[in-house]
Amino acid sequence: MVILSVRSSHIRCYVALFLSITGVIIYRHLSGQGRERMRLSRSEGLSVNSSQFSLGGEPFRLLGGELHYFRVPRAYWMDRMMKMKACGINTLTTSVPWNLHQPERGEFKFRGDLDLELFLFQAAEVGLWVILRPGPYIGSELDLGGLPSWLLSDRRMKLRTTYPGFVEAVDVFFDKLIPKMVPLQFKKGGPIIAVQIENEYGSFAMDSDYMPFLKEALESRGITELLLTADSHEGLKRGGVNGALRTLNLRKLNYDDLKFLEAVQPNSPMLVMEYWSGWFDGWGSLHHNFPPEDMIAAVREALRRGISINLHMFHGGTNFGFMSGAVANPSYKAVVTSYDYDAPLSEAGDYTPKYHLLRDLFSRYSNEHLPDMLTLRWKENYEAAIMYQHLSLWDALPFTPEPFKSRTPINMENLPVNNRNGQAFGYTLYETTITTGGYLKSGNHIRDRALVFVDRSFIGLFDYTSVELAVPNGKEKRTLSFLVENCGRVHAGPHLDHQHKGIVGDIYLNKVHLRDFTIYSLEMTQSFIESLYRAPWRSLPSKPSFPGFFQGRLFVDGYPSDSFVKMLGWTKGVIFINGQNLGRYWDTGPQQALYLPGPFLNSGINQVIVFEEEDADFKVLFEDAPDLGMTIDIQ
Repeated sequence: MVILSVRSSHIRCYVALFLSITGVIIYRHLSGQGRERMRLSRSEGLSVNSSQFSLGGEPFRLLGGELHYFRVPRAYWMDRMMKMKACGINTLTTSVPWNLHQPERGEFKFRGDLDLELFLFQAAEVGLWVILRPGPYIGSELDLGGLPSWLLSDRRMKLRTTYPGFVEAVDVFFDKLIPKMVPLQFKKGGPIIAVQIENEYGSFAMDSDYMPFLKEALESRGITELLLTADSHEGLKRGGVNGALRTLNLRKLNYDDLKFLEAVQPNSPMLVMEYWSGWFDGWGSLHHNFPPEDMIAAVREALRRGISINLHMFHGGTNFGFMSGAVANPSYKAVVTSYDYDAPLSEAGDYTPKYHLLRDLFSRYSNEHLPDMLTLRWKENYEAAIMYQHLSLWDALPFTPEPFKSRTPINMENLPVNNRNGQAFGYTLYETTITTGGYLKSGNHIRDRALVFVDRSFIGLFDYTSVELAVPNGKEKRTLSFLVENCGRVHAGPHLDHQHKGIVGDIYLNKVHLRDFTIYSLEMTQSFIESLYRAPWRSLPSKPSFPGFFQGRLFVDGYPSDSFVKMLGWTKGVIFINGQNLGRYWDTGPQQALYLPGPFLNSGINQVIVFEEEDADFKVLFEDAPDLGMTIDIQ
């Protein structure tokens, strides 16, 4: 593996210049595949014949795997790609999260761990073709399916339709994104061989003009490669658009599904765009396990039938920060921090039995000798970090944005913060005054979970099942506080327009609605965590209050290695290492340890900050193996 000492921006400039002059990309010579690619004609991209695909005029079997750059530290992109290549994968599929790239109207992020161009350059260097899934909606178990929450500040918003407010926002985003992708298409010398239009629109299908609008939006901006749509069986008819190849999403290779696709789209090769190699997990459930023998049997049968296949996921990665979504049916359940997905390559990039079975199978369908497998990275069992300082939530409030006063509760998306783009993630604190006790009812207006306090003393919890609390009696003025967490917006289904978070309606005390709120935004951004250096921390073991922040130190001797953070004795909260949000932990499981990539650590002293809601052990453990909890087999 070549380590470049120039900046990534320089790499982009050099590669773009080379593309414009020669129309080809120089690939690394992994088993001679660079020379093979040089011989491919670039005048004809991925094409559909009556029974097979062709690429550059040559027959092509797509052996794909999904890898999300935003779920993997940039320092590990090449590692994961080379492991894909060594397994026999020839095509990398990736989605583009609009909400991460455009966190505010007019603000775009395409650097660091969101440097999509560099990611695609690296895929080309390794020798992987690319299928790009630019959305705008991508699903993928992300908050709001990857759509930015500021869209919901428009109360009339109709997501995934041709509603003017949505169309205008999509156009602005595509005006930034697509020109970056156009030079990286196959016929221009790049790795992109196909582009997917939206994702599983057939299961939504609220607007017959929407998919044609997106197709035109891509083509008018210069996309000339093969266009795809992807749906499960029930969505195949409604999710397609003329001029785009329909593909199938599934886990079991059902004969009826294949016949249905053949009937909807005759005389075309078949592509399983998402072959689900595992599944995601929700808090309070079990870790999903898809037996390797069941997975490999379906993949083997697909290849025997001449079907091309893309494994979703090949490597899942991690829902760092607050990016994870939620499901609504049969009831609300938030997605855990790990996106291991029981994929062939584990969350930490380790080989699994699925990987070895796939490598053996794919080697029979490869035109070249597969590269050697990379040596795995060392995992470290670091000494525990002992928390030595504490900061109460209330003492941290001066370091939040200026609080907002409102007669009625205001949901997160409509708060006047972030240049009036509202609050996307994290917590919001609502405070008002009361002069009596009695019965407090949420009216089911808490989204998604609230700790409730009277004069900073905890009295109970509101969520989707707990909607009533008793408030202690008292005639003097007291402060009633609601610390509300956005646990994740639903990422799929018919009600995306209604995923507002915070307090979304009236709360009642003795059947009288509460009024006159002071509202604090607690997004837990890196800049906020860094600002807490100036806060009035108190030394432990003085009795801490909850919720609160706890600070400790992790010492790394030598070059940092990956590890797993075990929050044994803690209840629920978020952990930050050197200001980086690793994600949520919760003793309800199934996940019991959070993945800590080595690139997030420094040699020497590392700062550990934990935001804990309820109770703490004051010690953070670091182990050398993952713990995703008790498992359940997927049927």
